Amino acid sequence: MLKLAALDAEDLEVISTHMQDAVVRIADIRHLPARRQFALLANRFAWESKDRPERRRAGLHFDRVLAVRARNLRRDGEDGVLALLAITFEATSPPAGIVSLAFSGGGTIRLDAFRVSTSRETIA
Repeated sequence: MLKLAALDAEDLEVISTHMQDAVVRIADIRHLPARRQFALLANRFAWESKDRPERRRAGLHFDRVLAVRARNLRRDGEDGVLALLAITFEATSPPAGIVSLAFSGGGTIRLDAFRVSTSRETIA
């Protein structure tokens, strides 16, 4: 099992690389405003697998999320599937900023975050 945590934008790039081309069901995306958390489950391509690359289940969550905005995402029910392309961080008023999750087809989810330091991904 691989566990990664992002302490800054560079660390988030590493997580983005591991999550590139992950497949995410809309039903597996959650914003928990009372906990200020955003989470998702995905099937990612495990390039680091020694024998051969394979798909593995991965959980990703961000803490200290103040708001979540989605744009250009297919809304065809909870069985809809998205392909994650990249995760980026743009500082707005450090340590606060916007975490962007870019999906194929031009869809994005933007997280207004107090800071990126508690974003983490657990890859099983």
